[in-house]
Amino acid sequence: MNSATLNRKLKSLHGQLQEVHAIRLHRAISWLKAAEEQEKSPDFRLVSLWIACNSLYAIDELTPEATQERERFGTLVDKLLRLDEEKRLYALIWNKFSGPIRLLIENKYVYSPFWEYHRGGNKNWEKGFRQSIIDANNALACQNVNYLMRIVLDRLYVLRNQIVHGGATYKSKINRAQVRDGANILMNLLPIMIEIIMLNPKQDWGKIFYPPIGE
Repeated sequence: MNSATLNRKLKSLHGQLQEVHAIRLHRAISWLKAAEEQEKSPDFRLVSLWIACNSLYAIDELTPEATQERERFGTLVDKLLRLDEEKRLYALIWNKFSGPIRLLIENKYVYSPFWEYHRGGNKNWEKGFRQSIIDANNALACQNVNYLMRIVLDRLYVLRNQIVHGGATYKSKINRAQVRDGANILMNLLPIMIEIIMLNPKQDWGKIFYPPIGE
């Protein structure tokens, strides 16, 4: 399922969706399309995909610091999993776990405590890292997709920060694996996430950031 398919589905629902809901989806699909156009640039593809994620989970609040970004993303995923009656997200993770997701989870460079150690803290990061890999495998075996997704999203969030906050060099050779794998994971997850939201318009998805305001 790609951006063109999702766009056609969104247009077919015209008049059935509240405007704010349609705008959220339209924005996310537009950035998914941008990611599709960045096939030769994993860096820009990953950034485009994360913007698409932001379009889905960003909530307009009076105090943005009240809910951290990682928590908002996690909350959205928990909600999507509850609504995913066909368990498509779990099926995707199951099919991909031997590939990009496993590699991402086993990559210490996207494990937050690894960097805390190099900043002078968390000397026991290796123990926690090994345990997180065990926990991920156990979560998969027990079909605890919520917990597994939390681990995956935590790794993706570290990767996102490395790029967005200038902690990585464009086309750097030392981080190609995690950037490529992270982009592949989101490229597979996002269309399903968008469609689940599209098919559940009566759910409260929150107010969108920067709604269109006419003159």
